[in-house]
Amino acid sequence: MSSTPIAAIATAPGRGAVGIVRVSGHGIAPVVQGLLGDAAWRSLAPRQATYLPFKDAAGQTIDSGLALFFPAPHSYTGEDVLELQAHGGAVVMQLLLARCLDAGKSLGIRIARAGEFTERAFLNDKLDLAQAEAVADLIDASTEAAARSASRSLSGEFSSTIHALRDALVHLRMLVEATLDFPEEDIDFLQQADARGQLQKLQTQLAAVMQCTTQGALLREGIKLVIAGQPNAGKSSLLNALAGAELAIVTPIAGTTRDVVQQTIQIEGVPVHVLDTAGLRDDASVGAADKPIDEVEKIGIARAWQHIESADVIVFLHDLTKQSDAAHAKRDEALRARLPTSRTVIDVWNKADLNSAAPHWLATRGVKLSAKTGAGLNDLRSTILKAVGWQAAPEGLFIARQRHVHALQGVGAHLELARAHLAVKAPALEVIAEELRLALNDLSSITGEFTPDDLLGEIFSKFCIGK
Repeated sequence: MSSTPIAAIATAPGRGAVGIVRVSGHGIAPVVQGLLGDAAWRSLAPRQATYLPFKDAAGQTIDSGLALFFPAPHSYTGEDVLELQAHGGAVVMQLLLARCLDAGKSLGIRIARAGEFTERAFLNDKLDLAQAEAVADLIDASTEAAARSASRSLSGEFSSTIHALRDALVHLRMLVEATLDFPEEDIDFLQQADARGQLQKLQTQLAAVMQCTTQGALLREGIKLVIAGQPNAGKSSLLNALAGAELAIVTPIAGTTRDVVQQTIQIEGVPVHVLDTAGLRDDASVGAADKPIDEVEKIGIARAWQHIESADVIVFLHDLTKQSDAAHAKRDEALRARLPTSRTVIDVWNKADLNSAAPHWLATRGVKLSAKTGAGLNDLRSTILKAVGWQAAPEGLFIARQRHVHALQGVGAHLELARAHLAVKAPALEVIAEELRLALNDLSSITGEFTPDDLLGEIFSKFCIGK
């Protein structure tokens, strides 16, 4: 890994009371001396804030503020780190950054890439990969529950859980490898080592971790929920009711919503990205009393179907006041049949305040509510969470990503294959050992002990500059 010094503004763009410029690398004394002067450099105590002026190349003061020096390896990145805290004006920050680059040009100093400080922390074993990802997740957290869970992952709780699984898997693999390496010892592997029991226990532990990881991924990624249905079913009213604000225009005119209106809400701390879409209809469904579908509405309907295809949950809205209309009910049925079977669909029967006499089969087919009065909204919220497998978040839940879920699914698949091979009368231990090796690789990819370089680049490129 290159130890060329890097520098960046570590605070968000714009005006603020305080701004921070960060420098990291080995042998950054010239940068410190250029900014603070020789005397200040010699008196700068490690890990202690010192108030002093920051100088330009001519010795003129750019600003005065706090300087903190963290000698390697006791720093965030594991390298020498200098942080300058000054007034948070955009011009001041740029002047300080330019001065850092000028003072360190003999060292080859450059502006840091997005996420490069945290990448160096990972490469210098200050953080594992799951903890490094938790840094970005904590910054990006959109709910309190997500922030608390990211903090637990950053502290190492998720990594400790993965390491416990890894240790058990390594031990099981060691027993299999020992039987392969020393067949003359006549080790009764299956009985004396209780390989089946160990593997079954490992699968049980994995299932528990999978449950927590899936929950954690929901906290981080959120749920994409698309509200769909015929025009005037109350989709925009439902969005407004869920959001608790008048976000979408509501009128009795068909086709009022022509584009997607999106709002993120929280349900029990889980981010839910709600999309209100254009009413679904086609030329064949336009009656005499309906206005024709113009080009703008056609585009809105096409976009609605695109979002429906990628939704985690589809709320298909029915109008209770029109269920006695055979033509309307037939169109409802036809649209409902077109929804992708690979997606979770919740049937919601709206306008219960106008039609209390719901069909007898409603109790088994969906949720009855009134977007106008709010009655039934809590039932819908709980149904949405239940549809994606969410349970009440335990206090110790940690944040996770879809890549963690996929890696654990890979571990589970390899362990299941190992169990199947182990169950036969004369098990092929070479095959079992290979499945355990592949499972270990998948598990190690979570913490970064076995991770392709291109994956690292993808992960850290999504961090913010200065972190």
